[in-house]
Formats: sequence, C-alpha cells, structure tokens
Amino acid sequence: MIVGNHNAALAAKAVTTTLPIVFATGFDPITGGLVASLNRPGGNVTGVTQLHQEVAPKRLELAHQSVPMATVIAVLVNPTDPSSSETQLKNLQAAARVLGVQLPVLHASTEQDFDTVFATLVQLRAGALVIGTDAFFTGRSEQLAALALRHAIPTIFQEHEFAAAGGLMSDGGSTTDIYRIAGTYTGRILKGERPSDLPVQQATKLELIINLKTANALGLTIPETLLATADEVIQ
Repeated sequence: MIVGNHNAALAAKAVTTTLPIVFATGFDPITGGLVASLNRPGGNVTGVTQLHQEVAPKRLELAHQSVPMATVIAVLVNPTDPSSSETQLKNLQAAARVLGVQLPVLHASTEQDFDTVFATLVQLRAGALVIGTDAFFTGRSEQLAALALRHAIPTIFQEHEFAAAGGLMSDGGSTTDIYRIAGTYTGRILKGERPSDLPVQQATKLELIINLKTANALGLTIPETLLATADEVIQ
C-alpha cells in the first residue's frame, strides 16, 4: 500500500486503482480529487484531513490581536493551486471585513518570488502577514520564517516548524495527530479492511505556538490572554 500527503496520494491514485492508498492532507479531499465522498470514499483511497484551511480566518484574527494597530494585513497564496487559494481567500476576506482591516493578496509559486513578496510588504506598509495553506509553503517553512524575521514582518503560518525557526506564530492542525490517525488506518487496511469501507476522518486537534523571543525582537507585546491559550511558548 501507499501512504502519503495530498500530492503524493493524488499521484499514486493516477497510476493504480487497486493498491490501497492512505492520505494525510490539510486540503479538501473531495475538491482535491482524492475521493468522491467523505463517508463513502469508494475505490482504493481513504485517509484523514486536518484543520488547516478551516482555521485560516483564526490566523488572521491572531495576527490582528498581535498587531492591533495594523490596518493592513497581507495574505500570501500560491496562484498555481486556485482551488485551495480561492477557498482560503473567500474566508479570509470575510474575516478581514469583520476586523476592519485591508487584506492585500500576494502571490508566490517559486522561491524566487519570496524576495518580491517581502519587498512588496514593506511598500504596502503591512502590519503583518498571514501565509496561506499550501504544500509549497509547508516545505519552505524555515526559509519563510527567516525572511519574515529578516524583514521584521510579524507573520503567522500553520506549521510548528515555522514558529520554531523564528516565525512569530504557528496555528494549525497537529501533524502528530493526523499521522497517528493515518497510521491507524494503515494498520487496519494491512489487516484486511478495504479503503472504500473506511470513511475519511478529520483530525481536530489544533496547536498554537507563539515565539515570544521573536515577538520581543519585533517590539510586540503579545496579550497575556493569548499567551495563556498557546500550546507552546518559545522563549
């Protein structure tokens, strides 16, 4: 059998209809083409999703709480994945209207785009940056954290590695939790169950990580109420 993230599972599905496939993804597996239904996935594919896209508005709220005087908070998306970016932007724009902040949209699909993105943030006088859910950004969490710190831009992303590498905050589904569930499904299939009989599960555990060292370097005062809700505070 094959176990992998969204893109790996999608590639595997394209070449086999018999070998069992278990995915772990932060995207909608239906619109992403992995399964036809969550309750009845059918075929040879099933897996687990985590709350990354769904909590994008919360990440915007966290950015606003951290930089309450900011009137401009930018969002970074990958234009090569329109199905994902469009859903996120719709939810983020609704949240921005409630918060009363401007939400300019920046694009990056290659590492060469990053320098342009951060230069544009300075031109926009953006008070903070929210990085959208995307596999391309996930694989470059540490690089993005370093750039955010170098340009003194308070930035929030979904990945724990981002905050650990110097990003201001990370808030998203627990990677440990999603792969634990995927591992359970893998074991059940290896014991004889069929993927088509196993509904897609959703991991609901969230982790908020705040890098207080970075906050201090940026001259930010993180509210005590926010620090109290964090799963981890890096000092």
